Amino acid sequence: MQQQFDNYIEGKWVKGQGEGILLRNAINNQVIGNATTQGLDFESILKYGKRQGGEKLRTLTFHARARILKQLGLYLMNRKEEFYQVSFLTGATRKDSWIDIEGGISTLFALSSKARRELPDLPHYVDGKPEMLSKGGTFLGQHICVPLEGVALHINAFNFPVWGMLEKFATSFLAGMPAIVKPATVTCYLANAVVQAIDESKLLPPGSLQLLCGSVGNLFELLDFQDVVTFTGSAETGLKLKSHQRILAQNIRFNMEADSLNCAILGPDVTPSDPEFEIFIKEVVREVTAKAGQKCTAIRRTFVPELLLGDVAKALKSKLEKIQVGDPRLEEVRMGALAGMDQLADVKAKIALLSQGNSLLLDGSHEVKAKGVEKGQGAFIAPTLILCEKADAMENAHSVEAFGPVTTLMPYKNLDHAIELCKRGRGSLVGTLVTKSSEIGAQVTLKTAAYHGRWHLLDSSCAGESTGHGSPMPQLVHGGPGRAGGGEELGGIRGVMHFMQRTAIQGHPTSITAVTRSFIKGAKEISDVIHPFRKYFEELQIGETLLTHKRTVTEADIVNFGNLSWDHFYAHTDETSLQGGLFEKRVAHGYFIISAAAGLFVDPARGPVLANYGLDDLRFLKPVYVGATIGVRLTVKEKINTDRRPDDTVDKGIVKWLVDVFDETGESVALATILTMVQKKVSTI
Repeated sequence: MQQQFDNYIEGKWVKGQGEGILLRNAINNQVIGNATTQGLDFESILKYGKRQGGEKLRTLTFHARARILKQLGLYLMNRKEEFYQVSFLTGATRKDSWIDIEGGISTLFALSSKARRELPDLPHYVDGKPEMLSKGGTFLGQHICVPLEGVALHINAFNFPVWGMLEKFATSFLAGMPAIVKPATVTCYLANAVVQAIDESKLLPPGSLQLLCGSVGNLFELLDFQDVVTFTGSAETGLKLKSHQRILAQNIRFNMEADSLNCAILGPDVTPSDPEFEIFIKEVVREVTAKAGQKCTAIRRTFVPELLLGDVAKALKSKLEKIQVGDPRLEEVRMGALAGMDQLADVKAKIALLSQGNSLLLDGSHEVKAKGVEKGQGAFIAPTLILCEKADAMENAHSVEAFGPVTTLMPYKNLDHAIELCKRGRGSLVGTLVTKSSEIGAQVTLKTAAYHGRWHLLDSSCAGESTGHGSPMPQLVHGGPGRAGGGEELGGIRGVMHFMQRTAIQGHPTSITAVTRSFIKGAKEISDVIHPFRKYFEELQIGETLLTHKRTVTEADIVNFGNLSWDHFYAHTDETSLQGGLFEKRVAHGYFIISAAAGLFVDPARGPVLANYGLDDLRFLKPVYVGATIGVRLTVKEKINTDRRPDDTVDKGIVKWLVDVFDETGESVALATILTMVQKKVSTI
């Protein structure tokens, strides 16, 4: 039964007008429905995202957005079997679909976790440390990042309808930007199924996510400089969109990730008897056949030492010709279909180009015996292995990409030649080097890193846990220069910053503290008769300061601390060895000073402070000698809400304290940030 795959816009599901584009089952070419955005009011869609989605998201903190992503990930994971059934229609095996579906959902978990660890519980981000701009410290600068007040338009490729959508959505959502997702129409039905589930979850604020199953209409003409466009797909389409008059006139941020001629290099130190040889063969075979080769990261060029060309060719051919092609729902099938008949025709045309002047060791472009499928049905193609013995002369091998299960095998003379051939791809998303030598790994990486977004260094010591050549990880950047699009996405928190505006602010420390909500030394302090360790998390104020009583450092302190810690460094113990060194006389241990500081500011009785959580940014600024008198200025620097864990007995938050240890002259001798767990007054139980 055919259906029209509706668009999710302005909080409801809306049909486009007319027949639109017919969508077909990649296995048997039968029509499963149609999709269109004709007749939609794109101006209204854009305004709804900005008004309903953007205004709400910008009121939430990073942590609040991250918690929503985690909840959404849990919800979608519980419904993943529904998505697998739809994914089969794209021609993907269950293993292929796992990369797309569970890989995409896992991105929500990974970015949610990183956001809660690395970003503040605020709607904005404080970037770096304050920059002192005046001698007296009354005027300084600070960078902050705030969400752009537009919409993130995510234009995705056909090969990963779920992963491509969720990995882009997660970063823009964390930044505080609503998203309009436009999946590739040919497989939009899978993205549609996931967005239906997201809508049913009711977890996202209204306007956070909209879906277009069809063209973008006149949306580009309506964008402005507060909007962001991200694109994944062919370099040709990306260039057309990137050079759109509106993109150029409004200086709209445009992030492009394009298909590239990624390579794998077998190191010159590897022999057929080494485990690395088999590792290399398996890696190439996996990347040729996963998703039927329809991956922007797939290995298109395979470089091997010329002396091993025959061995590698034989090993690759042996494994590739055993790959069972057919209905991806069958357990014995290892490779499914391409996304559609148009894609099949394109891959066959590219194979014809690549084979000119070269040898076809395996030709998958002829009739394929697809298991479980009637003859002539579906967009099936078998793995194809092309041998290019004249790698320097054959330009097509370095410029033509068949977006299917195809790789070109090429020999190299020496490592410098391999590096030169690698660069001929003119920009790639990823390269893999299999070698036993870390020195060879370093040489190849440093000489080719400018041409790649990622390098995958593989040997027998890490192969068992490697995430693979073709798997972008949410913690690492995904993208690449030149042909690969010149953009970056993912990369943990780096990806979030793409949707934010970095702004420099200048002023008095008090003014900067008010903006950043993080105390800066020199800002106005708040004093209270109640010790801050007697206050609950909610009662503490940024800038609240305790000035302690003082303590004089004695020779006995230095001796006793040395005996206790076993730190008998000469500067603390042997005054006769100090001549010509940094110190005038025996100096107190730095860690004694910070320990003594804790003794001065800690309130010993039981109270809301539960535990010491850590120590950051410790600096010893001035030597402390016997007879020096030290005191501490303890200030509430920052407060961080934390999620309650199942085994927690109380609700708590993390408080960062600025510890400023000073001597009798008033000069700071040590600075540090300590973190404590502090109980909340109001429990959520």
